[in-house]
Amino acid sequence: MTTIKITRALLSVSDKTGIVALGQALAAHGVELVSTGGTAKALRDAGLAVQDISELTGFPEMMDGRVKTLHPVVHGGLLAVRDDATHVAAMADHNIGAIDLVVVNLYPFEATVAKGAARDDVIENIDIGGPSMVRSAAKNHAFVAIVTDPADYALVAGGETTLDTRKHLAAKAFAATAAYDAMIASWFAFADQGEMFPATLPFILERPVPLRYGENPHQHAAFYHHRGPAARGIGDARQVQGKELSYNNYNDADAALALVSEFKHADPTCVIVKHANPCGVATAATIADAYAEALACDSVSAFGGIIAVNRALDRATAEAISGIFTEVVVAPSADDDALAVFARKKNLRLLLTGDLPEPQRPGLEVRAITGGWLVQSRDNGTVLEADLKLVTKRAPTDQELRDALFAWTVAKHVKSNAIVYAKDGATAGIGAGQMNRLESARIAAWKARDAADKAGWATSRTIGSAVASDAFFPFADGLLAAVEAGATAVIQPGGSIRDEEVIAAADEGGLAMLFTGMRHFRH
Repeated sequence: MTTIKITRALLSVSDKTGIVALGQALAAHGVELVSTGGTAKALRDAGLAVQDISELTGFPEMMDGRVKTLHPVVHGGLLAVRDDATHVAAMADHNIGAIDLVVVNLYPFEATVAKGAARDDVIENIDIGGPSMVRSAAKNHAFVAIVTDPADYALVAGGETTLDTRKHLAAKAFAATAAYDAMIASWFAFADQGEMFPATLPFILERPVPLRYGENPHQHAAFYHHRGPAARGIGDARQVQGKELSYNNYNDADAALALVSEFKHADPTCVIVKHANPCGVATAATIADAYAEALACDSVSAFGGIIAVNRALDRATAEAISGIFTEVVVAPSADDDALAVFARKKNLRLLLTGDLPEPQRPGLEVRAITGGWLVQSRDNGTVLEADLKLVTKRAPTDQELRDALFAWTVAKHVKSNAIVYAKDGATAGIGAGQMNRLESARIAAWKARDAADKAGWATSRTIGSAVASDAFFPFADGLLAAVEAGATAVIQPGGSIRDEEVIAAADEGGLAMLFTGMRHFRH
């Protein structure tokens, strides 16, 4: 039997949205309604005939409602296999009536935690009877329909269900209880017990959108949103215009947002990212000026890139950005003039975040490897001026110090091995992802010379710049490459067995060098 007529339905919901209309539709098809507590009252107030669960079980609700549906009459009516003679006989012997439909949504545990409720309130919002009914009905979906989402009420309002519908609803139901249990386990592990890496890591992901493909057209992909307390990010941004976001768009836009968020409380800043690496970053008096400075660092790589800014977009910035092909623009907001400018670029994706995440926020990062997952706390390390250790004879000037800290912030978001030259609040050259630090230093310097040639500048911006290295210089050769490029200040973690050799080379070159005591590998 694939189509089953609903003769009795059990309705018990925390979220009353649409429940009266569903009750009315079911009653119009002659369905007997059984309900509990507030749901029963809502249905009765609408003039519907409702049997209390205590009437069905012959047992009163008790213990503040903790015990009401946990009864053989309820679960027997849900779990009985209707075409099994022994099950049918047991139902008759014990006066158990079949229940063909269960409509349940669970106690608002997630919302209770989100509003900062006291521990006792959180515990009271752990639903027991609801998930038990959901699982019983879902297991017996050959005969019983289970609805956990008000969006699915229309599937059962007609008074009958097909097997395909029941299978679909059962799949959603088990996913709902799995997510619910994971939320509870997560709260106990992280909030209640204060663990960072629990023995079992609960992970709840929901798919708001499938993607056309992954990094390459032959790969399948989807975007999943993290459910539960989390910082707002690219997945929460409002897409104002443009084509659907691709897998690579999400990845690159996330990298751009992460870096520009480091400058959340700074002067107007623009970040340009390509293939998850920054290719230009600048801070200036206006967002338009910051964009121009960031673009000048590497105008070739910026073509088809991702742009993120830390201020509202205006017409001047939108006009400038529209001058080259750009995949995605990320900003907290945009004024009407900027929106009108971007509207002429139909394929450009504009994402408005409403705010920028706090760069020092806690959290975990997860990466899949063959046979498992690597989990670590996110790199929210910050180095302040007071944390720096001067190791050379010469101290940096005020401008060199500002440029060193700026370069260090950018280097944190460049794939290792990372070398970043910066001057006057703008990146001069970026070397990323090389197998040795010397090559990164050389590539960054070469890109800076190329940028100067394209801009018609007399000299490369690395002349008089500060250079940041995401990890220590294992040999003096990388530092000597920076000296050759014209850098006058260096910021690096320190900690190499050859630190003295590197410091001596810096002193010989007249450089000021600062140790941070912290590295920022980004693989």
